Amino acid sequence: MGQLRQEVDPDEVGLDVKALDRLDETCARYVEEGRLPGFLVALARGGRVAHVTTHGLRDVAAGLPVEADTLWRIYSMTKPVTSVAALMLVEEGRLALDDPLDRYLPAFANPRVYESGEGADVHTRPADGPIRIRHLLTHTSGLTFAFYHSHPVDALYRAAGLESSVVPGTDLAETVDVYAAQPLQFEPGTQWNYSVSTNVLGRVIEVVSGQSLDVFLAERIFGPLGMTDAGFCVTDEQAPRLAELYGESDDGGIKPVPGLPLRGGRPRLLSGSGGMVASAHDFHRLMELLRRRGELDGVRLLAPETVDLMTRNHLPGGADLRAFGSRPAHDEPNNDGVGFGLGVSVVIDPERTVSPTSPGTYGWSGAATTTFWVDPARDLTVQFMTQVRPKSSLRVIPELRRLVHDVVTN
Repeated sequence: MGQLRQEVDPDEVGLDVKALDRLDETCARYVEEGRLPGFLVALARGGRVAHVTTHGLRDVAAGLPVEADTLWRIYSMTKPVTSVAALMLVEEGRLALDDPLDRYLPAFANPRVYESGEGADVHTRPADGPIRIRHLLTHTSGLTFAFYHSHPVDALYRAAGLESSVVPGTDLAETVDVYAAQPLQFEPGTQWNYSVSTNVLGRVIEVVSGQSLDVFLAERIFGPLGMTDAGFCVTDEQAPRLAELYGESDDGGIKPVPGLPLRGGRPRLLSGSGGMVASAHDFHRLMELLRRRGELDGVRLLAPETVDLMTRNHLPGGADLRAFGSRPAHDEPNNDGVGFGLGVSVVIDPERTVSPTSPGTYGWSGAATTTFWVDPARDLTVQFMTQVRPKSSLRVIPELRRLVHDVVTN
């Protein structure tokens, strides 16, 4: 078990203590107002942890506090982990970004693209080209999510049992075959649409490596980096540290909701998109690997050039998510000035972002209001952990970004 601890005084690394107090007070207000059960926020500069705050409860009914070693469902913050794993295979020559997906998953041969209609009257045409591995990493594959309710293909996903992104009772291979049976929303590479692509990437990793996704990640990433609590399930020993999951209620408060079935042993379906649990210490280790361009404590998982490739914008013509996103799902202010790399978002125009930030800042968030980012220009890493699935986007993350921006003094 690893535990995140403060290693240096904030002012020693150029962080304003009063600004940090304002950050903590703002996040604490969400707890006092009943909008969050509790949280952990941590900042590190130059690799040294300068601020760790825990506040509120990890289990409201039991009165258990958030602690430094609390375990969190990180949901879509799993995606950068899966992306790192895929890029490791690329470096080893076992996978290439421009490889057609059907080389590894034959069910994706001869994909078809939506043209018109809906339901049983959907009309499709053959795709001009294959889905490629880079399309999975950049979410430009043409795949989608059932929960968007903005395109006829989204409805086809729901009809196929993919309301929660996976088919209940299946394993990863079986669910991915269901994705392959649906038409693409658009020609691969022509739009950005956040989707089930990383689950497909997780299955590619299994096929290429000959290992299940959990074993590959444990042996190749978690073990070498000392991410001692990270994984797809929790043991009986870990279970008391797992935070309860909450959802936003109609009155703006929170209530317990079902979460990932992390207890009870290894899940049948290993979701490379959103199935992981981790502690703040675990995720700090992953952020440090990326900040240090692929190496941590003498362990190198990726070449510096690969991390540079991962964390630059790959959308054509330098487009951002709003301009290149499939509409209306991604036509929102939060996507202004933000591009996408290989598994992470990347700030390309700070003047247009909703919250102040530095160019080149990269990261991602999870469905339970967890988030992280790495700011190379300021040599800063930030993570925020809580467990609330909101009905709409909570303002805590944009506020957090604004407050963190004011913390750095040099």
